[in-house]
Amino acid sequence: MINNTFKSGFIAIIGRPNVGKSTLLNNILGRKIAIISPKPQTTRNRILGVKNLSQAQLIFLDTPGIHRTRSGLGKRMVTTALAALEEVNLILHLVEPEENKWEKEEFVLEKLSSVTASVFLLINKIDTIAKESLLPLMRQSGSLGIYQEILPISALRGEGIDQLLDLIVGVLPRGPRYFPEDIVTDQMERFLAAEIIREKVFNLTEQEIPYSTAVLVEEFKEREGKNLISIRALINVERDSQKGIIIGKKGRMIREIGEKARLELERLLGARIFLDLFVRVQKNWSRDSRALREFGYQ
Repeated sequence: MINNTFKSGFIAIIGRPNVGKSTLLNNILGRKIAIISPKPQTTRNRILGVKNLSQAQLIFLDTPGIHRTRSGLGKRMVTTALAALEEVNLILHLVEPEENKWEKEEFVLEKLSSVTASVFLLINKIDTIAKESLLPLMRQSGSLGIYQEILPISALRGEGIDQLLDLIVGVLPRGPRYFPEDIVTDQMERFLAAEIIREKVFNLTEQEIPYSTAVLVEEFKEREGKNLISIRALINVERDSQKGIIIGKKGRMIREIGEKARLELERLLGARIFLDLFVRVQKNWSRDSRALREFGYQ
């Protein structure tokens, strides 16, 4: 018998870099599928996550930060984010709770002005400001005439998430279950491994190093009967000096990156991990269209 009350739809999570998009997705799903870092522009690809409820299936698209950029990698990231706006039922626009924020959001607002999907504004990181500051921000946001709902949340602490899910279900159309109930993401384990390694580079290195790094998993083999996965990955950088920093004095940095990545992968994949990391110099890869395709930045 067909369930005529079941709802489903696609929801894009957008915003400027470092506003908490990946943290929000991980919190909604109750598990980590998108890497996070205090540094901006961590997410480079579109990440799909599926939230199954009793009467609805919510399919979220976490996108790279939308910003003006001139670099080859940056342009691909923004193109990926903007493409999501054309294929969803709902857009969640995340912002931080700061005064005069609309000057910084001008580029995003320009793109939202022409979409046909419903748009919710999520004022994130409300745990960082006084509660009395929220009302003026919400009034100012409402005057723009773009948003169907305006909701203060804390993606980190989970505040407002249950209300958000109720609002999302309320606007989604009736539809089928697009993914089986046991599917949380469409990302392959090989991709997740590369992302976890890149996250550790982001969190352990400084200055330009994280942004000059791309991770390519060359080997991902499950050893039958041993509950063991063997992973060989290349950490690509753009200059010899960057290679030296990632390897570190007497190999300390590369060992720390590997150890932290291995422990997290074991938790995520439920198996022992043998992780072999190498560092390669691929000069100016972030401006090379061939290299960008090789590293998965279409």
